[in-house]
Amino acid sequence: MSYKKIFFMWLICSFLFVAACSNQTGEKEEGSSTTSEESGQPVKESVKDEIPPAAQTIDDLMHQSAGTLVEEFMDPEVEAARTVNFVAYLRFYEDTFKGVMERELPAYFEEHSQANAESIYDYLVYTLGSGQYKRYYDQLVDFDHGYVMPELPTGEDEIERVKSQKTNIVILMDASGSMKAEIAGESRMNLAKEAIENFTSELDDSVNVALFAYGHKGKGTEADRKLSCSSIETLYPLGAYEEPSFQEAMNSFEASGWTPLAGAMEKARTYLSTYDREKFRNIVYVVSDGVETCGGDPIAAAKQLNASQIEAKVNIIGFDVDDEGQNQLKQVAEAGGGQYATVRNQAEFEEVLIQKWKPSRMQVITQQGVKLQDLVGQMEALTLIYDRLTNLSTRESQRITDAVYFLKNEKYISEEVASEVLEMIKQQRELRDTHFNELKEQKSAEADQAKDEIDAAVNKWKDEWSEVLE
Repeated sequence: MSYKKIFFMWLICSFLFVAACSNQTGEKEEGSSTTSEESGQPVKESVKDEIPPAAQTIDDLMHQSAGTLVEEFMDPEVEAARTVNFVAYLRFYEDTFKGVMERELPAYFEEHSQANAESIYDYLVYTLGSGQYKRYYDQLVDFDHGYVMPELPTGEDEIERVKSQKTNIVILMDASGSMKAEIAGESRMNLAKEAIENFTSELDDSVNVALFAYGHKGKGTEADRKLSCSSIETLYPLGAYEEPSFQEAMNSFEASGWTPLAGAMEKARTYLSTYDREKFRNIVYVVSDGVETCGGDPIAAAKQLNASQIEAKVNIIGFDVDDEGQNQLKQVAEAGGGQYATVRNQAEFEEVLIQKWKPSRMQVITQQGVKLQDLVGQMEALTLIYDRLTNLSTRESQRITDAVYFLKNEKYISEEVASEVLEMIKQQRELRDTHFNELKEQKSAEADQAKDEIDAAVNKWKDEWSEVLE
């Protein structure tokens, strides 16, 4: 073949190759992929599509994930530290996180130098936003002031009946293994025993008391579960309180096995079956730190106890109980026509027993509505939740604001774009803070209304029946 023919064919092939490449480039759309020469795998030219839009509404905020840098480098408890502990967050942020932020952010903006304000805000929330709003927001939405209307006899016949009744108290003591857990260096069991002894020692002479222990045998293993679940024992028979005998009964058992809560209430119902409601005021106190573990139905057992002819009320004191336990024990108390309270230490335990539920012939003059300590406790609990939420909002806003100024000063974004992003930050913070405050005020108003209703009902009742009970 001649030299000219070879040269001519080479030109044609080169032209076709260049045309094919140009056509592929022209057909390639924005956001398409190229192929890595090293791996042969598609490589995205932009990560823009991977960054979700920043939350614009409160509903969106509840689905916001923690920023990538926040999740990797910041302890959630530090981020949500209470205002009184703000130094913990401030020191970590200034000494550590700010440096991480200024080191990590530039890479994105070197690849996206033409990003607009909306894209920049989305990216900064994606890296620096808080993922804890839902955790504390749900607590605020579900917040309950906890005020309870006291029991008030509704007529002269009822008042006289209560005055003429003899009171029976049956204490069902949870002696399962979990009661060995310690609070401030003292076991739950010992703290509960001390509180019960203080309570019973102050009962009127006319009040009878009985003590049952349940789950106090065995070692809490699967092998002795049957033994433990059948261990429900009357340690102090129903009768007047006698200190030596009662203390001996209290000292005769320790925390040990499983939790037959339903079985204990069934035994209490049988035990009180001869004490008719017309002559006796029957009250059962359950002291427990957890749920039924022996397969019984404590809700049904409490309902039967209250619905029987003895009409016993089932009051439950949850001692340092977790969320699952509180949920079940509340339902048990409601089914038993009584009340539930959670306590975390001996002082709270004694307050609940002696001040709230002490079943004596109290005169009307001693009856209170919402107590000052309950009012203060409600306000503190609500403020604590609100404080966490607003701190998250403030700190997210400050992180993103600092990032914007850093990017502007380092010439990664223009001053005009920075101003637009700062306005977005301001608007979103105002949206969050306004909504959180409105919800807090709503919860405060609900608490105030409940307090006013309880106080008014108690005062009216006291006015009507003070002379009757003299």
